[in-house]
Amino acid sequence: MDTSTIANVDMAAAWDGPDGDDWTDHADRYEASGRWTWARFEQDVPVGRTDDVLDVGCGTGKSTFSTACRAPEGTVLGVDLSSRMLAYARAQAAAEGVTNVTFLQADAQVEPFAPASRDLAISSYGAMFFADPVAAFTNIGGALRPGGRLAFLTWRRFEENEWLVTIRRIAAQDRELPDPPAGIPGPFGLADRDDVTTILDAAGYRDIEVAPRDEPMYLGADADAGWEFVRAMGIVTGLTAELDDASRADVFAQLRALVDEHTGPDGVVLAAASWLVTATR
Repeated sequence: MDTSTIANVDMAAAWDGPDGDDWTDHADRYEASGRWTWARFEQDVPVGRTDDVLDVGCGTGKSTFSTACRAPEGTVLGVDLSSRMLAYARAQAAAEGVTNVTFLQADAQVEPFAPASRDLAISSYGAMFFADPVAAFTNIGGALRPGGRLAFLTWRRFEENEWLVTIRRIAAQDRELPDPPAGIPGPFGLADRDDVTTILDAAGYRDIEVAPRDEPMYLGADADAGWEFVRAMGIVTGLTAELDDASRADVFAQLRALVDEHTGPDGVVLAAASWLVTATR
């Protein structure tokens, strides 16, 4: 990737580096974690058979493939900062025989997309990382045909997401940590409803709707699978790295108990809170 065409330099370093590597190494787990939210997204967001779609922050390609199946006579362009995630997506497309998808390593905030070439722009938790979200959504909007649509999923505020609050509290082991703020590039960059509306209005969108979605987070088919996922999460490995052996063992015991407590007939499930944002260009 030509670094001269990157506006989000810090995010590129993370996602075309350790964050992207971690996601790729555990793609099946991460892609499955949002299964219910994505199913609800597909119910809520229509895709025409001939639609040309832009998938922003497509990662390892689950959202791209799913959308391509809904637009068999159209095309889907998946864009991401991570070379490894895109390589995984391309390999999956070849293995599954999905021929109406293309993947591009690029920064969607500044990439010169073909003007008025897309009917729909989507993102599954990939649009929260822009340094200048107004510029980014303006640029994405430029790729949409007149009347083209935008639809994306993003996290609500940290404190509304039980799955993350609980895991982080246990892993912190009584250390006082500030809650991650809304409105800065990162997982909660678009967590504030009013901010999202202001950003999209400034970027030239209309018919803006920001609707809550409370589908749970799926962490595994059973307690053992859920535990393997939780113990490998970046937030857990990061917060336990400097603990002594006894303290780390105590954290792991509490996290395992959390997983066991939330294991049921649907697997390991914790509450999550997202926004579904839709708009028209």
